[in-house]
Amino acid sequence: MWQKIPKNLLLKAVNLWPPFVGAGIRLKTLNADFRFARVEMKLTTLNTNYVGVHFGGSLYSMTDPWYMLMVMDNLGREYVVWDKAARIQFKRPGKGLVHAEFTVTEELIDEIKREVLEKGKTEKELQVEVKNSEGQIVALVDKTIWISKKKK
Repeated sequence: MWQKIPKNLLLKAVNLWPPFVGAGIRLKTLNADFRFARVEMKLTTLNTNYVGVHFGGSLYSMTDPWYMLMVMDNLGREYVVWDKAARIQFKRPGKGLVHAEFTVTEELIDEIKREVLEKGKTEKELQVEVKNSEGQIVALVDKTIWISKKKK
């Protein structure tokens, strides 16, 4: 679905989305197969909290849509994919540039298809690490996505 939009145009459009612009969030990499994405966020006056580190809401926002969009694209139009829940655990203050990387494997897609075929629906909890430029974990975000087949 999203693959029909030229990658450079999609990157520009996502990076102009007002919630991301305001928080300083940038989609830096999105593979053509929607199996890998990297998102970055610099510390700016617009995303700094009271004590001078990344605002927790901005840390969460940088992780919000990616797993849902990537799984949706890899499953195809006959599936419904929704974000169902999320949980964030802050591990250390976020300073400077932070990033998050998202990977959707063929094994995950096959498992989802099998479970939906067997049960009619499934839920998957996927975790992403938000890291600083030294590779230290700033936050862990657990995303729960819900998947079923579209009704005809």
